[in-house]
Amino acid sequence: MTGLPSLRAGAPVLAFDVGGTDIKSGLVDPSGAVLGLRRTATPLDPVDGAGNPGRIVARLAELRADYRRDFPGVQPAAAGLLVPGIVDPERGVGVFSSNLGWRDAPIRALAEQRLGLPVAFNHDIHGSSMAEYRLGSAGRFRDVVVMIIGTGIAGTIIVDGRAHLAQGYAGEFGHSPVADGPVCACGAVGCLEAVASAGAIARRYTAARPAGAAPAVGAHDVLARAQAGDPVAAEVWERAIDALALSFTQIAAFLAPEAIIIAGGLSRAGDALFEPLRERVDARLSYHRRPEILPAELGEDAGLAGAALFARARAEATDGGIA
Repeated sequence: MTGLPSLRAGAPVLAFDVGGTDIKSGLVDPSGAVLGLRRTATPLDPVDGAGNPGRIVARLAELRADYRRDFPGVQPAAAGLLVPGIVDPERGVGVFSSNLGWRDAPIRALAEQRLGLPVAFNHDIHGSSMAEYRLGSAGRFRDVVVMIIGTGIAGTIIVDGRAHLAQGYAGEFGHSPVADGPVCACGAVGCLEAVASAGAIARRYTAARPAGAAPAVGAHDVLARAQAGDPVAAEVWERAIDALALSFTQIAAFLAPEAIIIAGGLSRAGDALFEPLRERVDARLSYHRRPEILPAELGEDAGLAGAALFARARAEATDGGIA
């Protein structure tokens, strides 16, 4: 793991970022140093691959016990817990997760019971986005969208310095329609995520690759093949940028953000992504405010940083006791 961005002094907290494959965790001490940063496998059902909330919370309790043993001098005042899917942070409920297979799961209540701590519960994408806003490149703007483009596409809308969540439904940019196809995993047709996510770019190239070409191992592999002259790779890459440009134009028209910050694996494509994307967005807009289109500054542990920030806010709000 790359290590968390710098955190200021504050309450000691536990941070958990639960994904479909692994759980990132760390213990933040009062100085802001992160202790015991690690990944552990997400406990999934061996038959259907689902992530039973009780099983996952039990693993978090095991990790808390490990941190208590390894760092007895640091007593966390709260924990931050991020999960994928549709999340209602006010009720503490995991509304829906296609990755982990739950609906209306009372995850915060389960976690507070097992951990014996107040728990700040939220969406993994929102955690990453707010860490980028508070610690990274989004922080100099009042009206900004942070979009994370990786296996899927989602993000956070920040208006006048405040996140717009809509009970967890806002920011699902990946499921806005931008094309006539293909069918998305969500069941809709032509979603941005089905055309322009890093996973979709690799899948679409692999399905249409020239005879004798090996399957793509990721979006960056597709870009490398496009730059080497593979016409199929070039078509897949260009269509992805066109779809992102359409989505960004819609965001500019609807929300007029000062900037759109791109995080996630695709952001590492650098100028091959940002230069044509800026040009195509600029060409589509007329009188609209033109958002700056910038790469995120934080790395793959932004979500864990967000969990730590949420946990500290929870500790302050509850003064160390479970609300």
